Amino acid sequence: MSYYDIMVAAVPTANRDAYLEHAAEMGAVFREYGADQLVDCWGDEVPGGEVTSFPMAVQCKDDETVAVGWIRWPSKQAHDTAWEKIMKDPRMAPDAGKMPFDGKRMIFGGFNLLR
Repeated sequence: MSYYDIMVAAVPTANRDAYLEHAAEMGAVFREYGADQLVDCWGDEVPGGEVTSFPMAVQCKDDETVAVGWIRWPSKQAHDTAWEKIMKDPRMAPDAGKMPFDGKRMIFGGFNLLR
């Protein structure tokens, strides 16, 4: 059954093109290690909330846009095997390239498909 990595980040709106470039570079790495789908979404109608919301979750500032992305893996086992290799890949080293957003405010996790 498919397995998903999902992330949400606050990206400076002015960095949209840099974000797309970064996503393409990272996507190539994930595909190389077996990801079978990558999706990147740029916020359009992402309301703030009183208790919780996407913008609140990533401490989105006025000059930022919420971005959401996911990676589909063929299985949890494929995901786990890939991530062991991905974390050793020099392209993923912290000094390999600067993320066009504050990674400390990114939220992410792994999810099993329900249906």
